[in-house]
Amino acid sequence: MELGAKLKDMRQQKNLTQEELADRCELTKGYISQLENDLTSPSIATLVDLLNALGSNLSDFFHEEAEEKVVFTEPEYIEKQADGMLFSWVIPNAQKNMMEPVLVELGPQARTQNDFPHEGEEFGYVLEGRIAVVIAGREYTAKKGESFYYTAKKEHYIVNKGKGKARFIWISTPPNF
Repeated sequence: MELGAKLKDMRQQKNLTQEELADRCELTKGYISQLENDLTSPSIATLVDLLNALGSNLSDFFHEEAEEKVVFTEPEYIEKQADGMLFSWVIPNAQKNMMEPVLVELGPQARTQNDFPHEGEEFGYVLEGRIAVVIAGREYTAKKGESFYYTAKKEHYIVNKGKGKARFIWISTPPNF
């Protein structure tokens, strides 16, 4: 952590000069300059005084939020291949999120395993081929450029109905894959 840069940023957000901050803490303008340029380090007591003058405290000052990861690349995907089916979890560790997107590729006539009834909803978008979403024995066909959406309260699975491969994005909420 760059202590000086953070103190300088806080001071500037409060529209204070180095001299004004120094006066509030009974320090010198030169000392504030040295702190902000990381040429010296304050004692805990001095840091507490500075933070009080800046409307903050030690806890807030040292609390750093982890930056949220937004973009994921193909090397980060987790894959599982079996029985003519390739599952690619395109968001690693998505099971801890509210939804879990998976890129699914099915060979001709291949199908996913039966998914037993559970809480939640599922959505999909067909990227290539023609599939059948089978819910409680009833088939719903979707082809390239079409989407599907259903509540997951009945047994369901997906089967490739075409002669070539089928690819689709499948999203479950809450995570279930």
